[in-house]
Parts: sequence; C-alpha cells; structure tokens
Amino acid sequence: MAADTVNINGKAKINNTYDAIVIGSGISGGWAAKELTGRGLKTIMLERGRNFEHLKDYKSAAKDPWELEHRGNPTQMERRARPVISRNWGAYEPIMDYWANEQDAPYTEIKPFNWWRSYQLGGRSILWGRQSYRWSDFDFEANAKDGWAIDWPIRYKDLAPWYDHVEKFAGVNGSIEGLPQLPDGHFLKPMDLNVVEKDVAERLKKHYNNTRHMIIGRSANLTEAIPDRTACHFRNRCWEGCPFGGYFSTQSSTLPAAVATGNLTVRPFSIVTKIIYDKNTKKATGVEIVDAETHQTYEYHAKIVFVNASTLNSAWVLMNSATDIWPDGLGSSSGELGHNIMDHHYNLGASGTIEGYEDKYYFGRRPNGIYLVRFANLPGDTKRDYMRGFGY
Repeated sequence: MAADTVNINGKAKINNTYDAIVIGSGISGGWAAKELTGRGLKTIMLERGRNFEHLKDYKSAAKDPWELEHRGNPTQMERRARPVISRNWGAYEPIMDYWANEQDAPYTEIKPFNWWRSYQLGGRSILWGRQSYRWSDFDFEANAKDGWAIDWPIRYKDLAPWYDHVEKFAGVNGSIEGLPQLPDGHFLKPMDLNVVEKDVAERLKKHYNNTRHMIIGRSANLTEAIPDRTACHFRNRCWEGCPFGGYFSTQSSTLPAAVATGNLTVRPFSIVTKIIYDKNTKKATGVEIVDAETHQTYEYHAKIVFVNASTLNSAWVLMNSATDIWPDGLGSSSGELGHNIMDHHYNLGASGTIEGYEDKYYFGRRPNGIYLVRFANLPGDTKRDYMRGFGY
C-alpha cells in the first residue's frame, strides 16, 4: 500500500490530489478500488477505522475453539462496550473487536435497531453472510407494473454482464435451476444439500406441482480453487477471517488486486466528514476528513468521488455535505435523502427437526444454508393481499 506523503527537498508533504477517491473499504469500496486502479486511475481509499491485514490480523482463525481464553464467550467489559452486538450472534469472543465500539460511536435508538458496524479495513466484508443472488426482471419491472415509486432505468439484460464479471472474480457457488425469478449465474460447483434437505426439497416440488423450490444457497465461498485463493475448507468460521481466502472479502480478493496495480493508496483512521462541492462546475471535487488518531483535518481532491460508506453512513456523509445549493444534503433535490433507507433485514427464519434419518450422517461444517426461492405473486400463483414476493 502506498503512503500518502511524498518527500520534497527532505520535507514531508501531503499528496492530496488523486484521480479518484473511494470512501469506505468494505465490499463496495474494495470493488471500486479494484476497478478504478485496474483502469490506471491513481486512487486513495479512505477507511475510518484501523488497518486490518489479511492473515496477520485473523488472530483466532488458526486456533481450536478450546484454545480461546473464554471458550468463545465475550467478557462483561466487551459486552458493555458493544451492547447492541451482544444481542445477537456477533457476540463471539474472537471477533468482538471487529465490531465498532458503541461507547466510542453511540447512536440513539427510538425503537430497537441493531446497527451492524465494523470500522476497520475491509469493513463488513470480513463478517458478511456471503449469500449472493441476482435480481430478475420481476424485480426490475416491479415499480412500473405495480404503479409504485419510479421505474428502474435498467433491466436484467443490462446488468447480467456485470453479474458475470463480479461472480467470476469473487467466486460464487450455486446450482443451475432455470428459474425466471432467480437468474442463474457464473457459478462454481454447488455445495450439497444434506439427505434431509434433499428429501424436503423433493416433497415440496411434488406437493406444489413443481412451483416451489428449495435449493442450496448461492454463497461466495469457493468450492474450487481460483487464482491466488484456496477452496473453502468447510470450517464454517468465515467471520473470523479465512486464512485460505476461501470466501470473498476485500482482504482476500479486491484489495490484493488493487494493490498489485501500484495505483492504490490506503489511508486508515480517516473519517470523511463531507464531500466538497464546487457550485460553479456543479461537481464534487473532493472530500474533507478528520484523522481519527490526531484529530487533524485534511482535504483530498479528485475528479471522481465514490461513496461506499455503508447505507447509513453514506447517507450521513451526503447530509453532512449540505450547501446553499443543496440545503438538505448533497444531491437532495428529491427530498428523499435520509428517508426510506434500510441497512439490513435480519433475524427472521424458520427451522425444524425431522425424524427418521438415524442411519445417515454428513461430514464437514458447510458454511452455507438452503434457499427457498420466491413463489408469491408470480404467474400461476394465487391472488394475495400484498405485492411482490420474497425468498428465504
């Protein structure tokens, strides 16, 4: 990773002009950095949290569970520092400091809201669930057909080549199903359903006359090795960081590719406070940051500013970039900035225990689940009292 200082006559001077600025280093930020640097643009990636290195900083990934000091349980001090995270699965000893410290970065809950924040290089790409699905034209055409909101300016055929581009590089496994509501992709070989799941899937097909489908999840775990990354070892410990690069993350995939170009500068501990807007050219010209360690303010300038700070923080940066031209926040002419946004839909589901398979067994710890494909409000489905549909 390049430094953002240059030496001139023996004195250090901040290099604050680049071709592109990328705000955030998670899944989207990593992709932006890879694509921009790969096309020859000198790019700086600004991350508000600490540096976090592949392999070196996966402190528990090579340990057995019984080697953890508290056998995986967070301490009371860690729970106090992260009370929201402690409500859910994220309260796991090895990864407690992967999450934002909620005492240092508090937020007000009018109603209970679990905000999953990971302020470190790579962001939530280390911790995500890896489920990777394509939208279909049922999704892209829904607004126009339902008479709701604004029609999408694109359709599936416009995005399909880019889905291919991403899946080939990231490595997504999945089964080919030929379902119009869930387009197939450029997949590695699928993981296997276990014997109970296979039986349930067949019963569903038979009972619903082949109109409902339970398939293996499509996850960004490698079922086959690809260049510079090893196939998944089925440890199901992805959130600790994978030393084999067996799942897609900024650290394992996009960051090494961007660094290899020689065009990337990474600056951790850089909290972007606003985007600088030139009302004469009517363009963004850079960003202002606060150094999280020194509390000094700096400006960086570029022709391209790519905002990838996660849903809520991206909205905050834009709102904090208000000017007399954009009094409600940069780009807020519709009045929708900060409204109707959604961070993560989580903690809904179902499970069951089925008897009668005592003579069967399965091996490994598959880091993937099953997927029930959308069936509601599709051609041939019964009329329902709501619009659109969902998958589990």
